Amino acid sequence: MSQKQRIFVWSITAALGGFLFGFDTAVISGVEQSLQSLWSLNVWEHGLTVSIALIGTVIGSMLGGIPAETFGRKKTLLWIAILYLAASIGTALATDWNIFLIFRFLGGLGVGASSVAAPMYITEISPANSRGRLVALFQFNVVLGILIAYLSNFLLAGVGADSWRWMLGVQAIPSLIFLVAVLNIPESPRWLLLKKGQVAEALQVLNMIDPATAKETLVAIQQSNHHIEGSTRLFSASHKTPIMLAVLFAVFNQVSGINAIIYYAPRIFEMTGLGKSSALLSSAGVGLVNLIFTMISMNLIDRFGRRTLMKIGSVGLIITLGLVARAFYLQDFSGMSVPLLLFGYIAFFGFSQGAVIWVFISEIFPNEVRASGQSLGSFTHWLMAAIITFTFPYFAEHIGGGNTFLFFTIMMVLQLLFVVRLMPETKGTSLEQIEKTFLVH
Repeated sequence: MSQKQRIFVWSITAALGGFLFGFDTAVISGVEQSLQSLWSLNVWEHGLTVSIALIGTVIGSMLGGIPAETFGRKKTLLWIAILYLAASIGTALATDWNIFLIFRFLGGLGVGASSVAAPMYITEISPANSRGRLVALFQFNVVLGILIAYLSNFLLAGVGADSWRWMLGVQAIPSLIFLVAVLNIPESPRWLLLKKGQVAEALQVLNMIDPATAKETLVAIQQSNHHIEGSTRLFSASHKTPIMLAVLFAVFNQVSGINAIIYYAPRIFEMTGLGKSSALLSSAGVGLVNLIFTMISMNLIDRFGRRTLMKIGSVGLIITLGLVARAFYLQDFSGMSVPLLLFGYIAFFGFSQGAVIWVFISEIFPNEVRASGQSLGSFTHWLMAAIITFTFPYFAEHIGGGNTFLFFTIMMVLQLLFVVRLMPETKGTSLEQIEKTFLVH
C-alpha cells in the first residue's frame, strides 16, 4: 500500500464516525410516528423521543475532548464505535420507552464525541497539502449517512409491524465495520509525542505518513510544545484568537439556517404552496444536492483554500436567502422558484460552510489544546443547532417566513465580513506553522 493510500484508509476509517453520525441523526425520521403510536406518547414525550439524541450530542461534543486528550484519539474513536453499536442494538430491541431513551441518548453521545475526535484525528495524521480534502471526508460521510438513512428507512418500511426495529438495528452493521477498522489504524503521532512522550512511536507513525519529512515534523511538534506558561489551558490569553475564530465560525454555520431548512424542508415547501408529495420529493433533493456540492468542495478546498470557498459560499447564501425572504414577503410562490432557490442555498452551503467547518476548527488550535478547542467549536455548533432547530417553527409561525429568512440573510452578510476581515487562510500550511502565526498576532 502506498503512502497516499495508507493515509486515505486511516482518514476514511475515522470518517466512518461521520457516516454513523449522519445515519444516527436522520434515522429517527422514519420511526418517530411508529414509536408515538406504540407507546402512546403525548406531545412532550414525543418531542423528547425525537430530541433526546440531540441532547446527548451537545453533551458528547462538550466532553469529547477529555477522553481524546487522556486516552488518545484512537481509543476514543474505538469507544465511539462501541457507543454507536450499543445504541443501534439497544434501540432496536427496546421493550419500553425508557430503555429506548437511554440507548438513543448513548447514540447522541457518540455523535457529539465523533464530531470532536474524528476531524481532529484526520487533521493530525494528514500531510499539509491534502489535509483539507481528507478532513472534509468527515462532512461528506455525514451527508452520505443522512442519505443512506433515508434510503434504508424507505426500503425497510414494509417489512412488518416492527419495521422500526429493523430501521434502527441495521445501523449495527456499519457500527461493527467502524469498530473493527479502528483497531487497524495508528495513534496520532502528535498525541503520542506531546501527551505520552513516546518519541520512537511518534516517529514510526510519521515515517508511515511521509518518510521524507518525518524527522523535520517531529522536531516541529517538539518545538511547538515550548510556549509560554499557561498555554496548556484553552482559556488563556495566548489562545484568544483561535477561540474567537472557532466560536464565530460555529455560530455562523448555524445562523445560516441550515438545520432549520434540512429538518423542516417539507414544512417550508408546503408553506410555499407545494403539495405534500411534491414537498417530500423536494426535501429528498435537498440531501442529494448537499452530497454533490460537498464532493465538489472536497476536491477544491486544498487547491483554492478555505477563505475562497467561504467567500463564494457567503455571497451565494446571501443572494439565495434574500430571494427566498423576498418571495415570502411578496407571497410570490409561482412555479418552483422557492424550491430551486433552496436547492441553490444548499449547494452554496455544502460548497462552503458544510465542508470547511470541521477542517478549519481542527486546524487552528495548537497541538496542546486541540482536543479542548475542537470540543469548544463542536459544542458551540451543536448548541446553536439545538436552539435554531427548536425555535424555527415558532418564529416561522409568529414573525413569518419573510422575517425569518431575512434574519438568516443578515447573518450571512456578517459572515462575509468575518471571512474578509478576520478569517486566516490555512491551506498547505503545517499545523505547527499555523500555531506560530497566531502566536505572532
